[in-house]
Amino acid sequence: MQFEDLKRTFQGEFLDDKITKTLYATDASAYREVPLAVAFPKGEEDILNLIKFANKKKITLIPRTAGTSLAGQVVGKGIVVDVSRTFTKILEVNKEESWVRVQPGVVRDELNLHLAQYDLFFGPETSTANRAMIGGMVGNNSCGSNSVIYGSTRDHVMEVRGFLSDGSPVVFKELSEEAFEEKVEKAKFKPVPERNLEERLYLHIAELLANKDNAEEIRKEFPKRSIPRRNTGYAIDELLETNVFSPESERNFNFCNLIAGSEGTLMFITEIKLHVNPTPPKFKAVVAGHFESIDHSLRANIIALKYKPSAVELMDHYILECTKANREQMANRFFVEGDPKALLVIELFGESQDEIVEKAQKMEAEMRAAGYGYHFPVLFGEDIKKVWTLRKAGLGLLSNLPGDEKAVPVIEDTAVDVHDLPEYIAEFNETLAKRGMSCVHYAHAGSGELHLRPIINLKTKEGNEQFRAVAQDISDLVKKYKGSLSGEHGDGRLRAEFIPQQIGEKNYQLIRKLKYTWDPNGVFNANKIVDTPAMNEMLRYEPGQQTPAFGTVFKFKDQNILQHAEQCNGSGDCRKSHLSGGTMCPSYMATKNEKDTTRARANILREALTRKEGQVAFGPVSGDGLDRFDSKEVKEVLDLCLLCKGCKSECPSNVDMAKMKMEFLYHYQKKNGVPTRSKMIANFAKMSKLGAIAPGFYNFLFKTDSLRRLGNKLVGFHPDRTMPLLHNTTLQKWYNKHKAEFQEGEKGKVYFFCDEFTNYNDVHIGQKAIQLLHQLGYAVIIPEHVDSGRPYLSKGMLDEGKERANLNVEMLADLISADTPLLGIEPSCILAFRDDYPELVNDELVEKAEALAQNALMIDEFIAREMDAKRIDKTMFKTEKRLVKLHGHCQQKAVSSMVPTKKMLSLPGYEVQLIPSGCCGMSGSFGYEREHYDISMKIGELVLFPTVRKQADDVIIAAPGTSCRHQIHDGTGKEAKHPVEILWEALN
Repeated sequence: MQFEDLKRTFQGEFLDDKITKTLYATDASAYREVPLAVAFPKGEEDILNLIKFANKKKITLIPRTAGTSLAGQVVGKGIVVDVSRTFTKILEVNKEESWVRVQPGVVRDELNLHLAQYDLFFGPETSTANRAMIGGMVGNNSCGSNSVIYGSTRDHVMEVRGFLSDGSPVVFKELSEEAFEEKVEKAKFKPVPERNLEERLYLHIAELLANKDNAEEIRKEFPKRSIPRRNTGYAIDELLETNVFSPESERNFNFCNLIAGSEGTLMFITEIKLHVNPTPPKFKAVVAGHFESIDHSLRANIIALKYKPSAVELMDHYILECTKANREQMANRFFVEGDPKALLVIELFGESQDEIVEKAQKMEAEMRAAGYGYHFPVLFGEDIKKVWTLRKAGLGLLSNLPGDEKAVPVIEDTAVDVHDLPEYIAEFNETLAKRGMSCVHYAHAGSGELHLRPIINLKTKEGNEQFRAVAQDISDLVKKYKGSLSGEHGDGRLRAEFIPQQIGEKNYQLIRKLKYTWDPNGVFNANKIVDTPAMNEMLRYEPGQQTPAFGTVFKFKDQNILQHAEQCNGSGDCRKSHLSGGTMCPSYMATKNEKDTTRARANILREALTRKEGQVAFGPVSGDGLDRFDSKEVKEVLDLCLLCKGCKSECPSNVDMAKMKMEFLYHYQKKNGVPTRSKMIANFAKMSKLGAIAPGFYNFLFKTDSLRRLGNKLVGFHPDRTMPLLHNTTLQKWYNKHKAEFQEGEKGKVYFFCDEFTNYNDVHIGQKAIQLLHQLGYAVIIPEHVDSGRPYLSKGMLDEGKERANLNVEMLADLISADTPLLGIEPSCILAFRDDYPELVNDELVEKAEALAQNALMIDEFIAREMDAKRIDKTMFKTEKRLVKLHGHCQQKAVSSMVPTKKMLSLPGYEVQLIPSGCCGMSGSFGYEREHYDISMKIGELVLFPTVRKQADDVIIAAPGTSCRHQIHDGTGKEAKHPVEILWEALN
């Protein structure tokens, strides 16, 4: 399709290249359909232009915010209109009347951060709340764990502004009976050709719902009104129960009740007015009930609801098993005792802690008396956050299954009356068992909705048919209980096929007519809710799709690189902002571009690695056959991955994008060659060794501004970036000269890894580390080893990196043990032993590499461990009052933890505060490179630089990473110290 005319008048960004279209072909659902284009409107004028264009060309517009929908709502063959970058303003807060006006791209959690200053709070909370946006929440009528008290988004939408399908502006809000009748009468007395679209809408709904037969059919066939989560079809049942059509009702008519849950199919929203609540009581606790069966937990759920909880959430044993293998979630499951078949997480609010404890004790006693549950820990404070983080991670954790079988989102959104839930779930499981299937159970027990995901291989023809068959089975069951097939995730294209069964054919024709009254040309999100294709068409995987075999340098445990990329389910955790904390994904935090998310990188890899012979969507098919890695498009999308490893720990699916990028670069460069700059960076150790022959000359060149700028330009570094200088000796030479001093230690012996950065640049830190360890009572030995190989790995030169990994394992494995650990001070280098080596070394060395990894420690970890064991006494250190602001290294946060560093520095008088920063933006060589410098500094400006700049001169800035310290220097002019330096200087 030709878009030249539209592009000329479009003020925002309009993209129809194959990369962008591919990245928007999927969301968090099982569907894939390539759009015609992706538009990023700058303002309302752009949206109006799009609507006019869509009417003229008879195409559809697909409104999209974060793209976390599970039913395929934002996938389709039209123009995707992404408002997540520009429609992000909080326009007005009215504390007295408890409302806020926002644009649709405002993130739910960020809205609440803003509302906190007014002691207000927007209640509905999805598990994706740190990236889900209000527009999407309205579109899906989202709710979450606290819906038992805050209801769904629909319950809070007071007013919406935007455009109807003919481009006319519109405002929908609450109308009294008189105001509604006035609109209808005004429309009635106009000649038909003179009625505008808004008038026709009021006239149509009046005729539809005033009809007694229609009203009777709606009440008979729609889900029970006792079910708070009802998202099946268009909410004409909600409009029917207003005072206009039901005299006994006290509720006024408001089209917002229809718009909420309409999935962008009726209008294009540009502004939303929401009711907000007072901030919840400050005293709260979570009771984590442990149960021996799903049935017991669901019956205990009914008891829990008597105590007016703010949330009741379920996690089954499948979810809990997944958390055992997830780095971040292992720490969050501290409260789990034994192996319960189900956990019921019950949140209680109160005016005091004693009130909550009393309520929890009564509830526990009642459950135990009924024979339900064996352990009921009551958790407060920071522990509550850990429990909810564990629960929210459930969706992503389900994607961790190795291989092609996955827990698929097909029947995960059914809701029934909470009193029907035990019997419904029992029958549900019996239904699956007849097909030889089992199911994962989790989520909103308190609202009568569990997320239920059967395990299916959608790549097979049988799996595709099973996907459709199980959906039909459960649709039958839901109808039997008069439940809602969609409780909170919407119909989209996943459940819409079953709407006629769920609400009856007559009602289906009513909502179909409603859609085409509002949108005659199908301009808004066509083929969602009504007239959808079969629910097992246009899936990410074609029936019979083969998973190719790939020869990779890295090992991908129980899977290959494609299957690892496929672990990304699209839930979009990588779209959270810096305000939400965490590291993933630094480039997205800076750019707000979907292309720069971990999700996008996984998507593009999946696309490239599944292309077939003769298909040239991503790169050429070479003369000797298909090379799926030879793709400039994939390289472009992976370019802004900083290799920070944040995704490895923060992505619930544990997608290790850094590892996949390094593997991709290796294969790509085999075909296209390694760039000269990359070779230079990868050979950092060799280059430094050469420079160390005459360090004074080297330092003169890079201390002289004009020479440095010229040198930087020649090698492809940014001229404004300063360069690390060489020490006048190497650490290895210094140690060899003084090693006799460090051979004895009454507390034992440690080995010190002399990494390439410490050996040449940060020699003074290495010296202090060795002296510190010796002063603390340890013999320190630098064993024979080679450089870590990390620079080689970062540039995709895996053969060279693997060679060094093999050598280091062979040289060190027999020396290193729990009693004689290997310590390092540069996180990226020492943690390579833990993170990279076991997946990189030759097969015969894997066992040794894994054993070595257990005892390769950051010096912080070792000292904190020795402090805990009372072998290091904190009285050995000064007691002066000092404030330390600590920035964590990305790989330390991903592979290890910042807890040991904080513990090590928390000396008497020393207060240690973690800077809530993600990646510093330097990430090894990334921030030096000319084309990456600006984004590097932008990442630093998110949290790190502003925090450092505002510190008083006597505040100590700490950063374990050499890159981080360099970035802090270049970005703020302040000097950061390695934690070892701080500890050394604090010694008495």
